[in-house]
Amino acid sequence: WATSLLPAPPAAAAALEWGWKEDGFFSVGAMIPDVNHTALFELVKALGAPRLFLQLLLALPPGVCRAQLESLVQYISSDTSPSDVSFFLDVWWEVLKHREGQEDATVSAFGALIHQHGGEPSLEDGLQPPKRFKGDPAAPGLPAVLLQGLKQIRGSIAQPRLRCHALANLAELLCLSSGLGPGDSPLPITEHLAKLSAVVRLWSSDTESRYHPCGLGEKVREAQRSMSLLCLTKPSREELFGGLDLLCSLLQAWGEELQGTLRAAEELSFESYRLLEALTSLGKNLDFLSETRDLEEGETHLVSELTQLTKDFLRDTSAVLEDLDTSLVSSVAMAIIAQRLDRHVDTCSVFASEKTWACSKAWLECLVENKVLFQTPELVLKLLETLVSFATSHHDKEAQELQMQVTKAVVECYTELSLSDKNKVISGVLASWGGPGLSQNVQVVREGFQEDLNVTLNQITESVSDEGLARAVASVARLTLLSPEATVKQVCHLAVVNLGAHQFLAQILCSFPALSFLESHEDAGRPRSLVLRCLQEAVWGKLSTAREEEQFLQFLAFLMQPGSATPLVSPAEVTKAFVLPSLKSDSAQIELSLQILSKVLGTPSCSEEHWIKSCHPFPLLLSLCKLLDGYTKYWHQPREQLFPSLETKDLILNILCQLCELLGPETVPSSELWVQSLAWLHRKVASLDWTVGLRLKSLYGDHFKNEVPATLFEICRLPEDEWTSQSWPAYGPGSGLLAWMECCCVSPALRDTMLALLNVNVDNPEEVNLFSKGFLVALIQVLPWCSHGEWKRLVPVVEQLLPAAQPCAQEVSFTCIQLFCHLLHVAAMLPAGGCEEPLLVVALEVLSQYEVSSKADVSPCAALRRANEGHFLQSVTDSLGHQELRCTLLQKLSKLGARSEH
Repeated sequence: WATSLLPAPPAAAAALEWGWKEDGFFSVGAMIPDVNHTALFELVKALGAPRLFLQLLLALPPGVCRAQLESLVQYISSDTSPSDVSFFLDVWWEVLKHREGQEDATVSAFGALIHQHGGEPSLEDGLQPPKRFKGDPAAPGLPAVLLQGLKQIRGSIAQPRLRCHALANLAELLCLSSGLGPGDSPLPITEHLAKLSAVVRLWSSDTESRYHPCGLGEKVREAQRSMSLLCLTKPSREELFGGLDLLCSLLQAWGEELQGTLRAAEELSFESYRLLEALTSLGKNLDFLSETRDLEEGETHLVSELTQLTKDFLRDTSAVLEDLDTSLVSSVAMAIIAQRLDRHVDTCSVFASEKTWACSKAWLECLVENKVLFQTPELVLKLLETLVSFATSHHDKEAQELQMQVTKAVVECYTELSLSDKNKVISGVLASWGGPGLSQNVQVVREGFQEDLNVTLNQITESVSDEGLARAVASVARLTLLSPEATVKQVCHLAVVNLGAHQFLAQILCSFPALSFLESHEDAGRPRSLVLRCLQEAVWGKLSTAREEEQFLQFLAFLMQPGSATPLVSPAEVTKAFVLPSLKSDSAQIELSLQILSKVLGTPSCSEEHWIKSCHPFPLLLSLCKLLDGYTKYWHQPREQLFPSLETKDLILNILCQLCELLGPETVPSSELWVQSLAWLHRKVASLDWTVGLRLKSLYGDHFKNEVPATLFEICRLPEDEWTSQSWPAYGPGSGLLAWMECCCVSPALRDTMLALLNVNVDNPEEVNLFSKGFLVALIQVLPWCSHGEWKRLVPVVEQLLPAAQPCAQEVSFTCIQLFCHLLHVAAMLPAGGCEEPLLVVALEVLSQYEVSSKADVSPCAALRRANEGHFLQSVTDSLGHQELRCTLLQKLSKLGARSEH
């Protein structure tokens, strides 16, 4: 056996071969050379190597293993000394702590040698090779050998420490017996660490302990083995009750004396600690045994008696467990992490979140050296919470330096996370500290952050490319961790002011779905989007050019529909943030808000019910209707009054049409609430211009008739089941054609209806003449309020009714003169510095058209008529207030006059 502790020479191999029988099978009894067991046992005792001895035993086949353990028991039972008792109990304890796979190189070599020379019969015999001897610690009878040994030497166990050791071994063996307990679940990690700390402290203060001289790391490893008992040598039922009976007997014999010793001791020994812990666990298991197992009368009596003995023993002694020193918990935890010991993952969680350990130099060193273990979103968040706690309670210079180093280490852990995990961390940061993030509480984050932010994002916008997206996302991820709000604001700002960078920056932001975070609001029922708030504060109201507005619109559109990514903001949120508050004619952002509304209405809804129905759609409709009504007074607005341009009217009309389609009777069940809302809108619109109501017909359906001026019925054959007349002062006698033309502006469908219903007697020249003049007057009256889209709807009407009949040159000239006068009238109403240039272009075009038509007039009075008309046009132009416009038009008229003379 002594030679087996060293690499086996050929002679050792030859010695093992002595065991082969003639029939080819190996004789396990001859595996071990016939050495003096006294020398063997004294050697391992002297070496203080119970673990090595046990591991060598367990490398043997089960029968040999048991035989050798019996030899040890037989040896120590004769002339038993305290060292014999101690060694036997240490071997027993190693049996309880043993785990497969923890053998050292010597034991592994020994096991391989056993396998090589004794584990495989000849394959020529046709026999299957047996499994490798793994040293099965569950060999039948091992618990019986241990129990028998304890019975034999119990009289020689006199010292309190050894008695505690013996009782603890016995109680732990019984606790681990199959059927005795429900199976222990792992202790909560904080309790586990506290117990480890207590054990390490006991060994450190006990000079008699074998582990006293060991370093902290070794102590922690051994303490974990001591607390993680598996005992693969589970006793049989017979052995179990034999063991319970032995424990009962020993407690009766030693209990009172040990209680006194424990109470008198100044400090608890490790053996005493083990005993108290083991008896506490055994007491619970005995309760389980009596409740779940069918016991015979004698067994029931034994369990009951042992339960009472255990309670009596613990009654006066278990209190000492509460006073154990656990001040080494942090050091123990760091040792577990550094050595990757059992439960080091759970320990990392405690390490990251325990505020009392945080940010010490040892703590920081452990974090830096073991960063790879903290690269999970949960641990990064816990580290951040700990950092914030430390930063808010420590403000000295040394603490600032530690904060900086801890921040750097945590950010490095975060940087190694996947993008998905980074988003989890960002979500946690926002949930804990809101938009400001860490920068709100950690001063070292605030210092230099803005400069870092500017430099990083400027570099990103200067190198826009698909290849650079991943790198850009990684850079923004780091910035977002430290200060989400500041980062998002700067990205939004750059998306607007950097030409062409808006989509790339939107892609970056959409890589962080965590930014869809909804912040608490003063109105608890209406949380607001972080991204939209950042847009409002960093961009909204600061857009200075049409290009910036366009980039803002495209940026916003991408955030709502980023392709394959998750939308960062919803159309409903955008509508509530940027549209609803600005739908007033005097709002500075009214036109941009309308463009946003038009864009979001094009975003499909992700649910059966369209998102617009959550955005107060009927008040929204009313606001749009009021804007349309404002165009009836467009030329009468005060010069300083803000009002959307005439070009914006078409946008409003398109939006109104979209909303009516989305909210019409076909898409909304006619619920009572919907009908009430419709009636409310009808009442409100009644006070507005009558044409506004016509634009809501697709929404009204059959609920309301078209309400029009009564004079329209004079020139149209309107069916009274769909149309109803109203008397409005502005529409007196002769205004029917004006109302008719205003209807033509509403929509192509209504225009076609008006043309079909128009009632003019074409056979009556006087009526036709009156209609022609009335039509021109109505056209001149309608034009100033027409948007481009409305004018396009009127053009076919003009073409179909009129200058189609092949009008004469005089009629065309008359029309041109009327249009020119109308344009000058509009120009007179414009504020200074208004839209003179577009009017000038149109007026010059009309004069050119007049020149063509007047030249085509070959009637006898044509020259006189041209002279009179020229004089009239010059007189009207002379009265124009805009000097530049007046001079240019007079110059044009003078050229016309000169040409007409020739």
